Amino acid sequence: MPKYHNIETSQIIMNRLSNIITVAAVSLSLTGCGIYNKYEQKTQAPAEAFGTTQDITGATGEQSIAQMTWREFFTDPKLQQLIEQVLANNTDLNSARIAVEKSQAALKAAKMAYLPSLYFSPQGTISSFDGNKATKTYSLPLQLSMEVDVFGSITNKKRAAKAVLLQSQMQQEAVKSNLISVTAQQYFLLQVLDLQLEILEMTDSLWNKSLETEKTLWENGKAYSTAVNQMEASYLSVKTQIVDTRRHIRSVENDICQMLGITPQHIERVKWGSTILHHAEALGDAQERMFDTKYLHLGVPAMMLEYRPDIRMTNHAMEEAFYNTQAARSAFYPGITLSGSAGWTNSNGEIINPGKLLLNAIGQLTQPILARGRLIANKKIAQLTEEDLQKKYVQTIINAGNQVNEAMADCMAAREKHTYYHRQVEVLRSAYTGTHELMDNGKASYLEVLKAQESLLDAQLDEAMNMYDAAEAVIALYIALGGGSGN
Repeated sequence: MPKYHNIETSQIIMNRLSNIITVAAVSLSLTGCGIYNKYEQKTQAPAEAFGTTQDITGATGEQSIAQMTWREFFTDPKLQQLIEQVLANNTDLNSARIAVEKSQAALKAAKMAYLPSLYFSPQGTISSFDGNKATKTYSLPLQLSMEVDVFGSITNKKRAAKAVLLQSQMQQEAVKSNLISVTAQQYFLLQVLDLQLEILEMTDSLWNKSLETEKTLWENGKAYSTAVNQMEASYLSVKTQIVDTRRHIRSVENDICQMLGITPQHIERVKWGSTILHHAEALGDAQERMFDTKYLHLGVPAMMLEYRPDIRMTNHAMEEAFYNTQAARSAFYPGITLSGSAGWTNSNGEIINPGKLLLNAIGQLTQPILARGRLIANKKIAQLTEEDLQKKYVQTIINAGNQVNEAMADCMAAREKHTYYHRQVEVLRSAYTGTHELMDNGKASYLEVLKAQESLLDAQLDEAMNMYDAAEAVIALYIALGGGSGN
């Protein structure tokens, strides 16, 4: 009899619970609160994100260089191999990957919240009263509990968890693009330092000959000892620059090794100018092709929204905040929980052996009335977070446009200066050669030769560093447009 009584009771409870759910669903549809609405990005991006200067607008093409994969953009095979090693071994990128996997696990847990929880909880007791025979009771129930998502609480939490996953994926892309950028910049810096070292070693050889010439003139009474001393001091200055440059090369190599997660060692590289960055169709000097602005197509500003990981990450943060606000609104509505148990027991008001089947079903509706202001505060905090992220989204786009504008301006300035540096080196080399010949013939002083050779060296080193500045600007432009992150 108890068995059938329990079944009838369960049916009554389920019928009543069904009525509760129906009434709740109707009330939800009447409220029109939109707690099931999906996120739509409505924040307007600023117009003319790249700027409105004529130079920038004139350099804009229909297709952005950001659409190129990093392997297409960086054509040097040794640099490609280096980037691949960094992406495979870097600790920061590995941490970003783990963060993505954590978010995936959290999303999976949020999806599983729709399913019921099931527990097996056997228990038993032994009791004796006043020295009488011990009585043994037991129960072997399976307990089931399930939250009914009538008011969107579970759904909004699941959608928020998905937005968190997308943010972690964008963070991984941002780390990746930054690693590509830093690796390429360090690689080109090594190439330029090699070029500067080559210039210094050639200068060392030339100035040594000048010093020997001046010593010969002094020995023959045709020059003063002060001239020899000045020449030697200048020559030794080049020696110290060679030491500094070699030390700088070692430091950059060590930085790259840190990114690779390996012990310090030599980094293989090709000579500066033997490969170009991204535009094989460019004509002219190999050094100029490195940063020919004619081939640096920006694309339309809206493309940054598709390629830059920081902008997409901020958008997904707004999405998460939207669903958190929806979940905060859902908390004002009733929570409905279904629970039940089924199992064997020998205790149901009296000891029965063997045990009998026991069924139990419960439907519970919890309507918040007073929660000490917690629900109102949570909703207000969620709404303020949404507002804050909307403003940050706009600022992120402004910052991105500024980075593009700055990088493009750097590219154009470096290219313009390259022409001047190149001509300056030619003029100073001619001046140095002529002054040295005049000194050999006794028609120019050693001071004129010193000034000519020092000016030539400075111009050569400046020209080399300007080449690096240009390459760095091109890389910065590629990354600022969102290149390298999704490929």
